[in-house]
Amino acid sequence: MENSFDINNLVRENVKQMKPYSSARDEFKELSTNMVFLDANENPFENGVNRYPDPQQILVKNALAKRNGVSECQILLGNGSDEVLDLLFRTFCEPKVDNVITLPPTYGMYGVLANINAVENREVLLSDEFQPQIKKIMEAIDENTKIIFLCSPNNPTGNSFSDESVVYLLQNFKGLVVIDEAYIDFSKKDSWINEFDEYPNLVVTQTLSKAYGMAGIRLGICYASSAIIAILNKIKAPYNVNELTQKRALERLADPEKIIFEIKSIIAQRETLLKVLQEIKFIEKIYPTEANFILIKVDDANKRYKELIAKGIVIRNRTTQPLCSNCLRLTIGTEIENMKLMEALASL
Repeated sequence: MENSFDINNLVRENVKQMKPYSSARDEFKELSTNMVFLDANENPFENGVNRYPDPQQILVKNALAKRNGVSECQILLGNGSDEVLDLLFRTFCEPKVDNVITLPPTYGMYGVLANINAVENREVLLSDEFQPQIKKIMEAIDENTKIIFLCSPNNPTGNSFSDESVVYLLQNFKGLVVIDEAYIDFSKKDSWINEFDEYPNLVVTQTLSKAYGMAGIRLGICYASSAIIAILNKIKAPYNVNELTQKRALERLADPEKIIFEIKSIIAQRETLLKVLQEIKFIEKIYPTEANFILIKVDDANKRYKELIAKGIVIRNRTTQPLCSNCLRLTIGTEIENMKLMEALASL
């Protein structure tokens, strides 16, 4: 596998040939306080954000690298995971020529980004157990298939994909296998981020929006080989992650005990909720979950959704998604919020 995979065979020709924009802060990196900066046409009056942010977000990458045992050159940061995913499309997929494979029901932005970038999205449904159908995926691949997107744990189903399925695709597909690990912190499974030496076509995306409680700052993370990250860096916007986002991320990453406490609390609340849901008569099925949400099948999703709204509880109606007929998705809230949800469900 290692011998046959060459990242340069996947990169679009225009990306190979382009020279990245070099910003003022790329050309002079030493941000010493006794230097006079007259290079970037900034407002000189200090207010905390009058200077451009570090275009390579070195301090944040350093914190993430230490936390996850990877090198800084294996990390790319984006304005949310959606920017990271969009960069993958723009780097590797030729519009109106190439295609990607997604496995519905799954995160909807893969299909949206395929549309925006004029890339064919070949959908291969998950099995009834919400696992990848490897034979059908391999049949859907052709010479223009560049990326397979695996969301694991998967949204909206909550389950992780089997290691055997992931390894088979990594070994037998010559394009990129992107594993979206937005919910990995709520799972007992290990992340795939330590497998880049074994699988050079592996890309892992994570986020600070879920377990880290920072959806509002929009910080997405891409982990991959240094070769893949170097190519993505060529086309990213110079200042794609703003100063306030970088500062808040660093503050949060500096308090790992609080993050661990919150994750444990969410998992404990998840287990409590799973037990209570078994007593609700109109719930027909509770799907196994390794995420911070639970997918349930009910008698009438549209009806139950409206009833909960009337009681001040907002959940997600997923009944229109493939394999999710009459399914509702419940995010795990605080203990008080979950109590209100349980009381509302019991009263229906």
